[in-house]
Amino acid sequence: MRSPGGIRSLGTAAILLGLSATVSAANTLTSNGYSECLNNATIKPTALDVTYDRDTRVVKFNVAGSSTIEQNVTANLVVTAYGRQVYQKSFSPCEQNMTEMCPVPAGDFSSRGTEEVPQKYADQIPSIAFSVPDLDGLVELKLTGETGEELACIQSTVGNGKTLEIPAVKYVAAGVAAAALALSAVSAVGAGASGAGASAPSPTFGEVFGWFQGMALNGMMSVKYPAVYQSFTSNFAFSTGLIPWGSMQTTIDNFRASTGGNLTAANYQYLQNATLVSANGKNSSAGLDLKRRALELPYLFARQGTEVTVNGTTQDIHGSDNAANTTQASTASDSKTQHYVKDIQAYVEQLQIPQANTFMTLLLVFAIAIAAMVVLILLFKVILEAWSLAKPLPKSLESWRKRYWWRLAKTITNLILLLYGVWTLYCIYQFTNGDSWAAKALAGVTLGTFTAILVAFTVKIWLMARRAKKMEGGVDKLYEDKETWVKYSLFYDNFKKGYWWLFIPVIVYLFVRGCVIAGLNGHGLIQSAAQLIVEAIMLALLLWTRPYSLKSSNWINIVIQVVRVLSVVCILIFVEELGISQTTKTIAGVALIVVQCALTGVLAILIAVNALIFCIKDNPHRLKRKAAQDARKHHRDQDDLTALDARNSLLMRPMAQHSRDEKGMGKAPIVSAVPTRCGGYDPVRADSPAGYPRSQGRSLTRPAQHYRDHSAEGLVAGAAGMGERGVSRSPSRSREPQLPDLDFGFGRR
Repeated sequence: MRSPGGIRSLGTAAILLGLSATVSAANTLTSNGYSECLNNATIKPTALDVTYDRDTRVVKFNVAGSSTIEQNVTANLVVTAYGRQVYQKSFSPCEQNMTEMCPVPAGDFSSRGTEEVPQKYADQIPSIAFSVPDLDGLVELKLTGETGEELACIQSTVGNGKTLEIPAVKYVAAGVAAAALALSAVSAVGAGASGAGASAPSPTFGEVFGWFQGMALNGMMSVKYPAVYQSFTSNFAFSTGLIPWGSMQTTIDNFRASTGGNLTAANYQYLQNATLVSANGKNSSAGLDLKRRALELPYLFARQGTEVTVNGTTQDIHGSDNAANTTQASTASDSKTQHYVKDIQAYVEQLQIPQANTFMTLLLVFAIAIAAMVVLILLFKVILEAWSLAKPLPKSLESWRKRYWWRLAKTITNLILLLYGVWTLYCIYQFTNGDSWAAKALAGVTLGTFTAILVAFTVKIWLMARRAKKMEGGVDKLYEDKETWVKYSLFYDNFKKGYWWLFIPVIVYLFVRGCVIAGLNGHGLIQSAAQLIVEAIMLALLLWTRPYSLKSSNWINIVIQVVRVLSVVCILIFVEELGISQTTKTIAGVALIVVQCALTGVLAILIAVNALIFCIKDNPHRLKRKAAQDARKHHRDQDDLTALDARNSLLMRPMAQHSRDEKGMGKAPIVSAVPTRCGGYDPVRADSPAGYPRSQGRSLTRPAQHYRDHSAEGLVAGAAGMGERGVSRSPSRSREPQLPDLDFGFGRR
């Protein structure tokens, strides 16, 4: 489609551009695919590869196309950067002395070779174009006929080898999530002795993983993203179950093919050989091997010649010694098929996952995770059994050994809760965009099963809370009963007792968010507005209730939700219907990356700090549960005491008796209304109440007087004053408590 003059201009323009990069050379700009911007064009491109080397100022190009008729054309080249036009040039191949392309011949044609860029154009290239990742630029070439009608239109982007879609970011994010998971696991084992659930200080594994999922979902909206932000969000695709694994994708393709799927343009091998053209102008080649071409550049630059092939006849038109010679040559081209993507499809297929494979990828990753957890838990069970044969286990490990089946079920339920929002999204997307009846059936069955499991747990917890309120006046049982805590605390362990129910709106929030993103796919403005409403309602709920048991947990979750709301606000800026300039969109995208990276870093730091704190601080629910158990035990002990209980004997002995005992005086007889099993009796006061005579010997006659003063002294000794009186008044003797004087003749000696 392009003339050699057009190629030279394209090489010059490429200097001014930058976009997502795939070349390893540090000072190289390379085109990354192309797309047609005109329907029913009479001149169609079939290949476009352009590379510019900053050090040598040489452009290497390889283009090919076809024309239905022979015609004269005028080329118009426009270069835009961040939505602004930075370069424009119109030219005619005839004016550039390109007789082979004047007019454009009917049939197939191609042009390849190298061109040196003039110094004045090279000086216009800012150094930042070779260093900033994911520059947002676009080259557009239009060919018009003599009457002004458009004959062809082609767009292309170039890159500098740098992008934010890099493995290091993915590894760091996975490391942060793994650290949060380890902290949660340690906390669960540590709380096992008291039956406590896997409660950990914020940020927990669920909170961190949910944050990563939120960033990934931000990249799936139907808006025109800045290239830099679209690349950034792809680093967190692993949190949504999208893990590009070639053999897995091939297996899914075979499954779809056998169950009614259409693999024509939706299979892994096709994506490997296609250049993705997204709606926002960012092109990416799933399997593009530009490193190989970069290694060929020294040889190509040394040629310094241009070859033009018209209908199989090749001519060297650039100063070669054999310029007059013609040879037969093929129009070899390694350019890839153009594959147009948008919305969720654009996010998924840039990971080399066909859109029709999205749900099945998540399903297989989930199955692998479940299998791994089952193996690890059973292996841990075997280790504990072997350990218990050698010596007794600690209480925490003994709890795990006895309840390992429930621990396994609880772990699977926790994973379902963690992926429920993403699962809802992919299932709905499978219903609307899938092609395999079996995959759709699996999506329906699994979504229904997971929803039923969560609803069953919700109803069970609700009924237990309702029963506890009726019987005890509160929901303390959910937190203080060990069996209840072990089985159900994963839903409410971080919430205050008064807000145990908050897990219900959280589940609803996850479900609605998935429905909004998948159900409104392709409607950017409505989708973004609905998502903003959902996030804002969740933020208002957190601000109103502040439901977490720790203040730090409240603030961390509120900050996370605030950033989610701000992220959706920025995504609204990307909506094309609002007509906001590309420069503003890019600034918003960069600002959003900075904020999200900062919050991710803060979460990583808090995980490290909380890991240290958790080692020296007990679970608050466990402390409350122990305190409640101690209080109940003390209450039972007090209820068991009686007036004749041996443990209460000191309360029945007068203070005077203690003083006499200390001086070696005689002690009271041991008497009781009912003998004990051993024939002994509980001790009582030595002195009989006033009015009962002391017995002499074994006589049971009562003397007229008794040592009343000792008894009275014992009852009122050390008594506190009543109210604000300066002098405490003793009650009359007739109202003082008295014990019967049962003296068997063993008087004081």
